Amino acid sequence: MSAFSEETLATVARLRARDHDRVGEAGRTKLLLHDEVRPLAVVLFHGLSASPTQFVRFAHDLHARGHNVVVPRLPRHGHRDRLSTALAHLTADDLRHVACESIAAARGLGARIAVGGFSLGGLLATWIAQRESIERAVAIAPFFGVSWIPNRFMKRIAQTMLCLPNRFAWWDPIRRERQQPEHGYPRYATHALAQSYLLAREVIEAADRGIAAQRLIFVTNAREAAVNNRAVRRLEARLRASDPARLEHVVLTGIPISHDIIEPLRHPEIADRVYPQLLSLIEGGTMPPA
Repeated sequence: MSAFSEETLATVARLRARDHDRVGEAGRTKLLLHDEVRPLAVVLFHGLSASPTQFVRFAHDLHARGHNVVVPRLPRHGHRDRLSTALAHLTADDLRHVACESIAAARGLGARIAVGGFSLGGLLATWIAQRESIERAVAIAPFFGVSWIPNRFMKRIAQTMLCLPNRFAWWDPIRRERQQPEHGYPRYATHALAQSYLLAREVIEAADRGIAAQRLIFVTNAREAAVNNRAVRRLEARLRASDPARLEHVVLTGIPISHDIIEPLRHPEIADRVYPQLLSLIEGGTMPPA
């Protein structure tokens, strides 16, 4: 007999039910649960075009430390067909919905809740931190803009992209569909990128309202290759003006030029170095040295 409430079991069942028959095994929502409510439940959000498998090793590490862990599949992600066009239909509303549903599930799995997210998932972690009274949110290399585009132009660019026909672009134009790892899509949709930025603008524009979470931690690579660290710093400054005690920014140094700092199948040497720090931040302990 389960120690979880009927409401929690129903919410978890809804998360599982989102994984239809076009979703591959690697793309499915990961639920690493003990047989009872634990002191801490952790929700982990993967990045754009990736899948829950991006966080599977980290999730197992957290589970082994006694936590209940939920790694939801983001909408339109994780299809068995890596060249699926499903991502073209991703909306900001899709992302809001899965964020809220995931937090609802976590409330029945742990006395306290921590949220972690990478890239687009880091944006979702920040969005949740503004709205939900959770213990902590750890936003890893969060997406609030593109590194080579000044953020003052991003809103107009996103709106223009949505007015134009959707296009798919290769993350790696040379390797194309041979890009690894295989649990994610090798392409991104321009409309999905634009919809993600609209959600980022929502977070930025709500910055003066403060933070609902007890703690929000940004984690950035000093040698970031893709997302806009300047946009993160500007958002941090606005949030710090209203909630200085709740905000922290950890800058990782000595890491190679890279955006993907958590994927052990792509950069195991980076993941090995970063994981102990991220585990400490999620659990609220003292961060070990890099």
